[in-house]
Amino acid sequence: LDKIHQYPAKLSGGQQQRVAIARALAMQPKVMLFDEVTSALDPELVGEVLQVMRQLAKEGMTMLIVTHEMRFAREVADRVIFMDNGKIVEQGPPEAIFTAPQHERTKTFLKAILER
Repeated sequence: LDKIHQYPAKLSGGQQQRVAIARALAMQPKVMLFDEVTSALDPELVGEVLQVMRQLAKEGMTMLIVTHEMRFAREVADRVIFMDNGKIVEQGPPEAIFTAPQHERTKTFLKAILER
């Protein structure tokens, strides 16, 4: 509440994202959509936003998340869909996709992302 009277420009990117999530939750949605919610954040702020999303997942919120945060996706997803050039390449439970991907494109992507 210490930031309650602050203008958005005075908030960090992570704080702005958390406010946006809170505003969306005020509408009591059945499903929330997140499109690269952490892509514009400083690396130090990413964890704050992902923690809010983890809590939503624990509370049973249905979320459709577009992300390059693969470790996060593996942790919170019930189902993972890997897309390339707008087409679904592979889909399934997180453990299947992350431990035994069937398609070469999925393997190449995960190797590049997870070995950074």
